[in-house]
Amino acid sequence: MAEGAIGPSAGPALRQQIEYDVIILGAGLAGSVLGAILARNGARVVIVDAGTHPKFAIGESMIPYTLLALRTISERYDVPEIATLASFDSCVKDINTSFGWKKHFGFMRHETGKEPDPAESNQFNTPGVLNKSSHLFRQDTDSYLFNAAVRYGCDSMLSTRVDDVDFDEDSVSVITAGGQSVKGRYLVDASGFRSPLADKLELREQPCRFKHHSRSLFTHVVNVKSTDEALRHTKSERPPVPWSHGTMHHLFDRGWFWVIPFNNNPYSKNPLVSVGVTMDPRRYPKQGDTAPEEEFFEFASRFPAVEREFHRARAVRPWVSTGRLQYSSSRSVGDRWCLMSHAAGFLDPLFSRGLSNTAEVINALAGRLLSALEDDDFSAERFAYVEKLEQGLLDYNDELVNCAYIAFDCYELWNAVFRIWSFGSVLGAFRLQKAMTRFRRTGDDSVLRELENAPNTGLWWPDHEEYAKLFRLMVDRVEAYERGEVTGAQAADRLFTELEQADYIPPGVGFNDRNQPFLYPTPSKLLRTVSWVAGDAPRDVRDLVGGTAKEVVKARLRGTRLF
Repeated sequence: MAEGAIGPSAGPALRQQIEYDVIILGAGLAGSVLGAILARNGARVVIVDAGTHPKFAIGESMIPYTLLALRTISERYDVPEIATLASFDSCVKDINTSFGWKKHFGFMRHETGKEPDPAESNQFNTPGVLNKSSHLFRQDTDSYLFNAAVRYGCDSMLSTRVDDVDFDEDSVSVITAGGQSVKGRYLVDASGFRSPLADKLELREQPCRFKHHSRSLFTHVVNVKSTDEALRHTKSERPPVPWSHGTMHHLFDRGWFWVIPFNNNPYSKNPLVSVGVTMDPRRYPKQGDTAPEEEFFEFASRFPAVEREFHRARAVRPWVSTGRLQYSSSRSVGDRWCLMSHAAGFLDPLFSRGLSNTAEVINALAGRLLSALEDDDFSAERFAYVEKLEQGLLDYNDELVNCAYIAFDCYELWNAVFRIWSFGSVLGAFRLQKAMTRFRRTGDDSVLRELENAPNTGLWWPDHEEYAKLFRLMVDRVEAYERGEVTGAQAADRLFTELEQADYIPPGVGFNDRNQPFLYPTPSKLLRTVSWVAGDAPRDVRDLVGGTAKEVVKARLRGTRLF
């Protein structure tokens, strides 16, 4: 049992009358990670799911913030299995050889009937010493984490559909389709869109409050050409890292294709590639009874390079065709319950925020729930920050993704949105890393709790007001472009002026340089950042960036990993 764990005799006498401390609906990644944390720290937990493992899931692409968030909750709650997902090497060593590696985010703009212009592409890399992240083969990662939760003591009820949920003053009960009643002290619904709790309490907002609209077609396939093979660009037009070594986004007006290979490294034994297309249904409504596969390949045929990449692709599982992906909830916490992660709402797979948001919410929820189990206080007020965080993450992501889709039809504007997103995500990760370094050094949990005291909860760099102003300006100018009040070039020029004048953006890497399409932090560029940190950087950014940037440079020069 971990230090500070809840012993079997903790809590009031009521505890002896209730079967479980926490009931978790959903045996996917979110429910399994939370279950492992709670059981590792002494709680009695049951995980209930209508399906079984292995199960198909998307949300396969990682970002640096997600890696740091997973390491944080792993060390904070003493569950080392969670940190396995934060490293490609660990996934291959501790799980299996089914994973792709991810060395960048790649974006390329396409127009109907034309070869893509190599000048209208972007690549965002992070130093390999900072992280070596994965394309997660979710059926394997989710099974691995579920088994860890069971190993720590969680009970499980798979192939068990939930028909109803009942609350009384002292407990919550889940009633299964077979008529069994399971009683606990607290309920976490991590089951996703088809949340029994959201249905029971009528929590879904009608209509969904989000600005963004998209629908999707996706599956896993074999026989996909790599993006590098499909393009007709010269060597000088290609990025520093092959397109196939990361997550590829093929952009078109109000939509994008994703290509997430699991077979892009010498260690993988997995031939599959995750592919999909996501588009605005107001621009591209469903066409009658067209089969999803037929519709996908019809979309691909509009763009020559995309068509070449997919022309021999063969699905290994049924295609999925969705309606509008977005849904939202009026509330996500209440007395004795929480809608967690994708049960609370969902936006879009663009920018790979799903797993990152899940990790943030688990971090905020787990500590409060362990404390609540000690003093038997499960009031909504205690978990108010969890709701504030969940709703903020969704709302800021809505603004970002909506801006991106609008900007897809104008490369200059997309180029500006790309940089505002990428820079903020990096500084947000540095903020978390700084707190994590202090936590490792001191063992003081308060340094992690202090991260919650930020004015822009849900924004990935939430405590820097100048960046928040830049983000709000992005939303204003992109929406002005959508209304026809300014041209795309005018909106982009306004944003680049702000980027170029911002004294908190380091030189070298290219975040504020519209003419650097590929953000690739070489040692020389990082040394320029270190020099800037030592001289001209504002103090708050110096404190945030300085130590981490120096360590990255040292590790890069040594050829070793930072973490």
